[in-house]
Amino acid sequence: MPKYLLIMRGTDESNAAMMANIDEMMTTTRQFIEEMVKAGVLLAAEGLDDPGQGVVVDFSGEVPVVTDGPYGETKELFGGFFLLDVASKQEAVEWAKRVPAAPGAKIEVRRVPGSDEVPQVGE
Repeated sequence: MPKYLLIMRGTDESNAAMMANIDEMMTTTRQFIEEMVKAGVLLAAEGLDDPGQGVVVDFSGEVPVVTDGPYGETKELFGGFFLLDVASKQEAVEWAKRVPAAPGAKIEVRRVPGSDEVPQVGE
């Protein structure tokens, strides 16, 4: 079965709304994860730390430049993911529509190519 990554994307506003109701959000997220486990589709799920604690390594110039977060130009931040093993893109979309998310957040659905689809060295 194909794998799909549900990428959680938030804005400053949606992240603030989520943090204002963090206990409720954590409870509904745990329930959602349990539903995916029972359905046998969840391979992995992780949330990310505060973007202000991260860095960006920028390869735009001749040498990589490291910049501390937060990232003022970013309108949407990657906040975490769910990796699913489902039968189709439509099934992944149906799961994505059920993700507990604050208003303004988005879930990006991307297929993860199998190892047989990735060009091998020397081909």
